[in-house]
Amino acid sequence: MRSGYIKPKRYIVWSTDKEINLDDPFQRKWYIQQVLTYGRTEDIMELDWEEVRRLLPELRLPETIKALWEEYFASKGQRDHN
Repeated sequence: MRSGYIKPKRYIVWSTDKEINLDDPFQRKWYIQQVLTYGRTEDIMELDWEEVRRLLPELRLPETIKALWEEYFASKGQRDHN
């Protein structure tokens, strides 16, 4: 995922028309939460998956979405070690 200021897509962030500063760790983490919750496949594909894996325990996601990602990263880790 790139850095700097971005104007998020309306279906991901509808609460503001302001740009988000992805260089700010708080805003970046919040934006990742929004993308994982409301984003489309193409939006999720733009994320840094290692960053998602690292931040996952800190993200406030709906239980089903968090479980999906935890299962994904757990299965990916098992395949990588075989």
